[in-house]
Amino acid sequence: MIPLTSEFLFTLTGSIAAPLEIGGTPSGERRIFPIDGGQFEGPRLKGKALAGGSDAMLVRADGVVQPDVRLILQTDDEQLIFMRYGGMRHGPPEVMERLARGDQVDPGEYYFRIVPQFETGSPKYAWLNSIIAVGVGHRLKSGPVYYVYEIL
Repeated sequence: MIPLTSEFLFTLTGSIAAPLEIGGTPSGERRIFPIDGGQFEGPRLKGKALAGGSDAMLVRADGVVQPDVRLILQTDDEQLIFMRYGGMRHGPPEVMERLARGDQVDPGEYYFRIVPQFETGSPKYAWLNSIIAVGVGHRLKSGPVYYVYEIL
């Protein structure tokens, strides 16, 4: 067996606006959260998340939340990186209710993982185009915080 190893890429802190409630669909409850911005920082890249992205979040019938995010990262040296990710957030119903209200909840009380993918035309950051990444998240009232890792 080959062991799985990772290397820390960055911490991403997002800011979101109030959701647009699409409502019950055949797939589940759909909410669109406009992204107001944010910032990211790690050993090899840092900068800001630009306003204008969105999370087309789905809440499934079993209570599992599936983010569907598209956003643009702008590095501190003015390079643009498209980032998209899906994932899952779930936990005991009472914990998920506290999160939905915007309460402060210990990240150890629920599962929140993402699988980001990156696209860029920047030669400096082209290495992002061909990596697998995962993130561990937690939710604040203002938006999510992710710790993103490259899988080596």
